[in-house]
Amino acid sequence: MPQGGIEPQTVIGPRGTLRMIYFTGQAAAGNIEYVRRAPGAKGFSPPLRVNRQPGSAVAVGTVRGPQMAVGRGGRVYVVWFGSGQARPRGPGGATPVLFSRLNKAGTGFEPARCVMQYAKGADGGLSVAAGPRGDVYVVWHATGAIPGEAHRRVYMARSTDDGRTFAREVPISPAALGACGCCGMRAFVDRRGALYVLYRAAARGIHRDMTLLVSNDLGRTFRPMRVYPWRLDACPMSTADLAEGAKSVLEAWETAGEVYFDKVDPVTFRLSPAFPAPGPADDRKHPAVAGNSSGQVLLAWTEGTAWMQGGSLAWQVFDRRGRPLGAPGHASGVPVWDAPSVFVGRRGNFTIIY
Repeated sequence: MPQGGIEPQTVIGPRGTLRMIYFTGQAAAGNIEYVRRAPGAKGFSPPLRVNRQPGSAVAVGTVRGPQMAVGRGGRVYVVWFGSGQARPRGPGGATPVLFSRLNKAGTGFEPARCVMQYAKGADGGLSVAAGPRGDVYVVWHATGAIPGEAHRRVYMARSTDDGRTFAREVPISPAALGACGCCGMRAFVDRRGALYVLYRAAARGIHRDMTLLVSNDLGRTFRPMRVYPWRLDACPMSTADLAEGAKSVLEAWETAGEVYFDKVDPVTFRLSPAFPAPGPADDRKHPAVAGNSSGQVLLAWTEGTAWMQGGSLAWQVFDRRGRPLGAPGHASGVPVWDAPSVFVGRRGNFTIIY
């Protein structure tokens, strides 16, 4: 990573250009940097600071790091939780959900705006996704009508003008499912324009099932689906990932120390069986997934990471039927609070950044 950064987020934009953000500085009060790399280039562009106010972003716990999406015309959007010193604040001085977009010239990011108008109580979990028609969706989970994570809900603020303005946020997850307070989440828009939101529920405080919300009407209505069950009377501080494969949307998550991925049919929204990483596991976390045009899938994850503890990286390539291709790969040196990001090059090759 450039500048010793952590928590990279990567997107291949128009014409094969790699867009990437990453976090630098103190985890409780750091900065977000943005770089790009054109096809064939040997290095990254000089970094652009996303947050104009120094030290206004956080990355504590890995679950709270900034996220990025690329929308119409290659416009870059970034969201993050504000640090204790960040401005503007949320309602009543709450931790803000901050948003910025790259200016049209591509020379800098606009001043941060708080898109949270009333749904406060943010902890872990926020994301951003962008569609081909200028729709931008910012999602986070926050306090519901009754205190406690069993009553938390996922909220969405939507823009229809490329992020220039946002409507007041609305709840999009069923109130009965709750939301795991300090778990991350992921939003994604596929090439058909369908919106996916993957998060961990917390029904009755113990049913921490991975749950998928899908909308094919530009975020007006959502269909909830249980992806994978997990009965646990604690918050696992997990993250999730979404990406597009050859003929499906890929989702990746952690359950009970193992990491999985499955495939979502983009027409029927039916889920495939879950495919686990091979071999014994009890400390696998923070999965990242990508698929190429041949139907191959790469799943990457961390091992041995914990609160204030780094670990190692592992990965596995799967064929179009979900069978492992070769042995898993391993590398050391994952820093504290870091997690991998995966992307596919123009020739179908996979790259992992951490």
